[in-house]
Amino acid sequence: MRILLCNDDSVHARGIHVLYEHLRKIADVTVVAPLEEKSTTGHSLTIHKPLRMIKIKEDFYGVSGGPADCVHVGISQHFGKKKPDLVVSGVNRGANLGQDVFYSGTVSAAREGCIMGIPALAVSLSVDFYRPRPEEKLNYATASALAVKVIRRFTRNGKQKMTLPPGTLLNLNAPDVPLKRVKGICLARQGFRHYSATILKRRDHRGKDYFWVGGGYHGFMKEKGTDCQAVEDGFASLSPLRLDTTDHEHILELMEGFGNSVLMK
Repeated sequence: MRILLCNDDSVHARGIHVLYEHLRKIADVTVVAPLEEKSTTGHSLTIHKPLRMIKIKEDFYGVSGGPADCVHVGISQHFGKKKPDLVVSGVNRGANLGQDVFYSGTVSAAREGCIMGIPALAVSLSVDFYRPRPEEKLNYATASALAVKVIRRFTRNGKQKMTLPPGTLLNLNAPDVPLKRVKGICLARQGFRHYSATILKRRDHRGKDYFWVGGGYHGFMKEKGTDCQAVEDGFASLSPLRLDTTDHEHILELMEGFGNSVLMK
Protein backbone atom coordinates (compact mmCIF):
# COMPACT_ATOMS: atom_id res chain seq x y z
CA MET A 1 0.00 0.00 0.00
CA ARG A 2 1.23 3.50 -0.91
CA ILE A 3 0.24 6.46 1.27
CA LEU A 4 0.59 10.17 0.63
CA LEU A 5 0.85 11.89 4.02
CA CYS A 6 0.10 15.60 4.39
CA ASN A 7 -0.94 18.11 7.08
CA ASP A 8 -1.42 21.85 7.63
CA ASP A 9 0.99 22.32 10.56
CA SER A 10 4.02 22.09 8.20
CA VAL A 11 6.42 19.37 7.15
CA HIS A 12 8.46 20.07 10.31
CA ALA A 13 5.57 19.53 12.77
CA ARG A 14 5.90 16.80 15.36
CA GLY A 15 2.46 15.36 14.62
CA ILE A 16 3.25 14.39 11.03
CA HIS A 17 6.55 12.77 12.04
CA VAL A 18 4.86 10.62 14.71
CA LEU A 19 2.13 9.58 12.27
CA TYR A 20 4.75 8.78 9.62
CA GLU A 21 6.53 6.39 11.99
CA HIS A 22 3.26 4.55 12.67
CA LEU A 23 2.14 4.40 9.03
CA ARG A 24 5.47 3.20 7.66
CA LYS A 25 4.94 -0.05 9.56
CA ILE A 26 2.00 -0.89 7.30
CA ALA A 27 2.73 0.98 4.06
CA ASP A 28 5.17 2.85 1.86
CA VAL A 29 4.72 6.46 2.99
CA THR A 30 5.69 9.70 1.27
CA VAL A 31 5.26 12.98 3.13
CA VAL A 32 4.37 16.07 1.09
CA ALA A 33 3.43 18.93 3.41
CA PRO A 34 3.61 22.74 3.59
CA LEU A 35 6.97 24.32 4.28
CA GLU A 36 5.24 26.70 6.70
CA GLU A 37 2.23 26.36 8.99
CA LYS A 38 -1.07 26.70 7.09
CA SER A 39 -3.59 26.11 9.87
CA THR A 40 -7.19 27.25 9.18
CA THR A 41 -6.37 28.11 5.58
CA GLY A 42 -9.28 25.97 4.41
CA HIS A 43 -9.50 24.48 0.96
CA SER A 44 -7.46 26.79 -1.23
CA LEU A 45 -5.24 26.26 -4.26
CA THR A 46 -2.35 28.55 -5.21
CA ILE A 47 -2.96 29.65 -8.80
CA HIS A 48 -1.43 33.16 -8.90
CA LYS A 49 2.18 32.31 -8.14
CA PRO A 50 4.56 29.38 -8.69
CA LEU A 51 5.04 26.60 -6.15
CA ARG A 52 8.28 24.93 -5.17
CA MET A 53 8.78 21.42 -3.81
CA ILE A 54 11.91 20.89 -1.73
CA LYS A 55 13.26 17.56 -0.51
CA ILE A 56 13.78 17.79 3.25
CA LYS A 57 15.07 14.27 3.75
CA GLU A 58 14.24 10.76 2.58
CA ASP A 59 10.45 10.45 2.06
CA PHE A 60 9.84 14.06 3.21
CA TYR A 61 9.06 16.93 0.83
CA GLY A 62 8.04 20.51 1.62
CA VAL A 63 5.85 22.60 -0.69
CA SER A 64 5.60 26.40 -0.69
CA GLY A 65 1.81 26.29 -0.65
CA GLY A 66 -1.17 25.02 1.28
CA PRO A 67 -2.37 21.51 2.08
CA ALA A 68 -4.49 21.08 -1.07
CA ASP A 69 -1.50 22.26 -3.14
CA CYS A 70 0.63 19.59 -1.48
CA VAL A 71 -1.77 16.81 -2.45
CA HIS A 72 -1.91 18.03 -6.04
CA VAL A 73 1.83 18.53 -6.42
CA GLY A 74 2.69 15.37 -4.52
CA ILE A 75 0.47 13.15 -6.65
CA SER A 76 1.54 14.81 -9.90
CA GLN A 77 5.28 15.00 -9.29
CA HIS A 78 6.00 12.07 -7.01
CA PHE A 79 3.38 9.43 -7.76
CA GLY A 80 2.69 10.27 -11.39
CA LYS A 81 0.20 8.03 -13.19
CA LYS A 82 0.17 5.47 -10.38
CA LYS A 83 -1.81 7.31 -7.71
CA PRO A 84 -1.39 6.52 -4.00
CA ASP A 85 -3.81 4.03 -2.46
CA LEU A 86 -4.63 6.43 0.37
CA VAL A 87 -4.23 10.08 1.32
CA VAL A 88 -3.79 10.66 5.06
CA SER A 89 -3.62 14.13 6.63
CA GLY A 90 -2.39 14.84 10.17
CA VAL A 91 -1.84 14.48 12.98
CA ASN A 92 -3.25 17.97 13.41
CA ARG A 93 -2.44 19.88 16.59
CA GLY A 94 -6.02 20.57 17.61
CA ALA A 95 -9.42 19.00 17.01
CA ASN A 96 -11.32 19.31 13.75
CA LEU A 97 -14.85 18.79 15.02
CA GLY A 98 -18.20 20.14 13.89
CA GLN A 99 -17.97 23.07 11.48
CA ASP A 100 -14.18 23.21 11.95
CA VAL A 101 -13.93 20.94 8.91
CA PHE A 102 -14.70 23.92 6.66
CA TYR A 103 -11.74 25.94 7.96
CA SER A 104 -9.30 23.10 8.49
CA GLY A 105 -6.32 22.73 6.18
CA THR A 106 -5.89 19.21 7.54
CA VAL A 107 -9.36 18.13 6.44
CA SER A 108 -8.91 20.02 3.17
CA ALA A 109 -5.88 17.93 2.26
CA ALA A 110 -7.94 14.77 2.77
CA ARG A 111 -10.83 16.33 0.86
CA GLU A 112 -8.53 17.12 -2.06
CA GLY A 113 -7.48 13.49 -2.17
CA CYS A 114 -11.16 12.52 -2.18
CA ILE A 115 -11.84 14.95 -5.05
CA MET A 116 -9.06 13.24 -6.99
CA GLY A 117 -10.75 9.88 -6.46
CA ILE A 118 -8.42 8.58 -3.72
CA PRO A 119 -9.65 7.23 -0.35
CA ALA A 120 -8.73 9.76 2.33
CA LEU A 121 -8.48 10.10 6.10
CA ALA A 122 -7.97 13.24 8.20
CA VAL A 123 -6.48 12.74 11.69
CA SER A 124 -6.55 15.29 14.53
CA LEU A 125 -5.67 15.45 18.22
CA SER A 126 -8.07 17.32 20.52
CA VAL A 127 -5.52 19.52 22.27
CA ASP A 128 -6.60 21.86 25.06
CA PHE A 129 -5.12 25.19 23.95
CA TYR A 130 -6.08 26.81 27.25
CA ARG A 131 -3.72 24.47 29.06
CA PRO A 132 -0.64 24.50 26.83
CA ARG A 133 1.88 21.69 27.11
CA PRO A 134 5.19 21.00 25.35
CA GLU A 135 4.87 19.26 21.98
CA GLU A 136 6.61 16.14 23.23
CA LYS A 137 3.94 15.78 25.94
CA LEU A 138 1.03 15.72 23.47
CA ASN A 139 -0.40 12.31 22.65
CA TYR A 140 0.23 12.26 18.92
CA ALA A 141 1.01 8.57 19.27
CA THR A 142 -2.57 7.94 20.39
CA ALA A 143 -4.07 9.56 17.30
CA SER A 144 -1.51 7.78 15.10
CA ALA A 145 -2.24 4.34 16.57
CA LEU A 146 -5.98 4.91 16.12
CA ALA A 147 -5.42 5.97 12.50
CA VAL A 148 -3.60 2.69 11.87
CA LYS A 149 -6.54 0.79 13.42
CA VAL A 150 -8.96 2.55 11.08
CA ILE A 151 -6.80 1.90 8.02
CA ARG A 152 -6.45 -1.77 8.92
CA ARG A 153 -10.25 -2.07 8.93
CA PHE A 154 -10.12 -1.12 5.26
CA THR A 155 -7.15 -3.27 4.27
CA ARG A 156 -5.79 -6.79 4.79
CA ASN A 157 -2.20 -7.67 3.92
CA GLY A 158 -1.89 -4.35 2.13
CA LYS A 159 -4.94 -5.02 -0.05
CA GLN A 160 -8.25 -3.20 0.03
CA LYS A 161 -10.90 -4.91 2.16
CA MET A 162 -13.61 -2.25 2.49
CA THR A 163 -14.33 0.72 0.26
CA LEU A 164 -15.62 4.21 0.82
CA PRO A 165 -18.37 5.48 -1.48
CA PRO A 166 -17.10 7.92 -4.13
CA GLY A 167 -17.08 11.42 -2.73
CA THR A 168 -16.73 10.34 0.92
CA LEU A 169 -13.74 10.84 3.22
CA LEU A 170 -13.15 9.99 6.88
CA ASN A 171 -12.46 12.44 9.70
CA LEU A 172 -10.85 11.01 12.85
CA ASN A 173 -10.48 13.00 16.09
CA ALA A 174 -8.66 11.57 19.10
CA PRO A 175 -8.69 12.80 22.70
CA ASP A 176 -5.34 13.98 24.02
CA VAL A 177 -4.80 11.07 26.41
CA PRO A 178 -2.67 7.91 26.39
CA LEU A 179 -4.06 5.19 24.12
CA LYS A 180 -5.07 2.94 27.03
CA ARG A 181 -7.44 5.67 28.28
CA VAL A 182 -9.34 5.97 24.99
CA LYS A 183 -12.70 4.24 25.40
CA GLY A 184 -12.93 3.27 21.74
CA ILE A 185 -13.64 4.68 18.31
CA CYS A 186 -17.17 6.03 18.03
CA LEU A 187 -18.89 6.59 14.68
CA ALA A 188 -20.41 10.05 14.93
CA ARG A 189 -22.06 12.80 12.94
CA GLN A 190 -20.82 16.38 12.88
CA GLY A 191 -21.65 18.53 15.88
CA PHE A 192 -21.52 22.29 16.29
CA ARG A 193 -18.88 24.25 18.18
CA HIS A 194 -19.31 27.74 19.62
CA TYR A 195 -16.70 30.45 19.13
CA SER A 196 -16.72 34.11 20.06
CA ALA A 197 -16.77 36.47 17.10
CA THR A 198 -14.03 38.62 18.62
CA ILE A 199 -11.91 40.66 16.23
CA LEU A 200 -9.12 42.67 17.81
CA LYS A 201 -8.59 46.11 16.34
CA ARG A 202 -5.19 47.68 16.86
CA ARG A 203 -3.08 50.46 15.40
CA ASP A 204 0.38 50.13 13.91
CA HIS A 205 3.26 52.58 14.38
CA ARG A 206 2.16 54.50 11.28
CA GLY A 207 -1.26 55.15 12.77
CA LYS A 208 -3.13 52.70 10.53
CA ASP A 209 -5.65 50.19 11.88
CA TYR A 210 -5.11 46.45 11.61
CA PHE A 211 -7.13 43.49 12.81
CA TRP A 212 -6.59 40.07 14.38
CA VAL A 213 -9.33 37.63 13.39
CA GLY A 214 -9.93 34.88 15.92
CA GLY A 215 -11.98 34.39 19.01
CA GLY A 216 -12.13 31.98 21.89
CA TYR A 217 -13.72 28.53 22.01
CA HIS A 218 -16.95 28.54 24.04
CA GLY A 219 -17.88 24.85 24.04
CA PHE A 220 -20.19 22.84 21.81
CA MET A 221 -23.85 22.04 21.34
CA LYS A 222 -24.63 19.14 23.67
CA GLU A 223 -26.07 16.41 21.47
CA LYS A 224 -25.62 12.66 21.66
CA GLY A 225 -24.13 11.01 18.62
CA THR A 226 -21.96 13.96 17.58
CA ASP A 227 -18.21 14.05 17.13
CA CYS A 228 -17.90 16.80 19.75
CA GLN A 229 -19.74 14.76 22.37
CA ALA A 230 -17.81 11.59 21.57
CA VAL A 231 -14.41 13.21 22.17
CA GLU A 232 -15.72 14.96 25.30
CA ASP A 233 -16.77 11.54 26.63
CA GLY A 234 -13.32 10.05 26.10
CA PHE A 235 -13.85 8.35 22.73
CA ALA A 236 -12.18 8.98 19.42
CA SER A 237 -14.73 10.11 16.84
CA LEU A 238 -14.83 8.84 13.26
CA SER A 239 -17.10 10.69 10.84
CA PRO A 240 -17.71 10.05 7.15
CA LEU A 241 -17.86 13.40 5.33
CA ARG A 242 -19.39 13.96 1.91
CA LEU A 243 -18.16 16.25 -0.83
CA ASP A 244 -21.80 16.83 -1.71
CA THR A 245 -23.07 19.35 0.85
CA THR A 246 -26.52 19.69 -0.71
CA ASP A 247 -29.44 19.63 1.73
CA HIS A 248 -31.32 16.95 -0.20
CA GLU A 249 -34.29 16.95 2.16
CA HIS A 250 -34.82 20.70 1.93
CA ILE A 251 -34.41 20.82 -1.85
CA LEU A 252 -37.54 18.66 -2.10
CA GLU A 253 -39.38 21.11 0.15
CA LEU A 254 -38.23 23.98 -2.05
CA MET A 255 -39.50 22.17 -5.13
CA GLU A 256 -42.89 21.77 -3.50
CA GLY A 257 -42.95 25.41 -2.38
CA PHE A 258 -42.00 26.82 -5.76
CA GLY A 259 -44.02 24.24 -7.66
CA ASN A 260 -41.21 23.74 -10.15
CA SER A 261 -37.51 23.00 -10.02
CA VAL A 262 -36.94 25.83 -12.56
CA LEU A 263 -37.34 29.18 -10.81
CA MET A 264 -36.66 31.48 -13.74
CA LYS A 265 -36.54 31.20 -17.52
